[in-house]
Amino acid sequence: MIAPNRFILIDDNEADNVFHEIIIRRAGFSGELVIFEDAAEALAFLQGDPLSTPTCIFLDINMPLMDGFEFARKATPILSDKPTVSLMMLTSSDAPKDRQIASGMPLIQDFITKPLSVQKVRDLLGAN
Repeated sequence: MIAPNRFILIDDNEADNVFHEIIIRRAGFSGELVIFEDAAEALAFLQGDPLSTPTCIFLDINMPLMDGFEFARKATPILSDKPTVSLMMLTSSDAPKDRQIASGMPLIQDFITKPLSVQKVRDLLGAN
């Protein structure tokens, strides 16, 4: 994984987005941070973005209209040939079924149970 220069948060919970933005900044990240509360809007953004900036996407599972798994399925053709983009589930779910579904989706590179930690972000920032 390439160390990200941009983080994208996709979560319908505004409080979680605010908290995770604080954690990402506390970890020392000063780059671009894009937040979406609607998965369809995030998908449209990715379709129009050249995806050349190393990007880490944190994706929630439980969202209305389009859940995280549906988003991952729809994003696969957009992201599958983009080595600069990493997609990670960031969810309150620790259900074995959700972990199993995520592990069966090649696009999803990690499954993180909320809350995100400063150390996890630092690990990602130190990635080579």
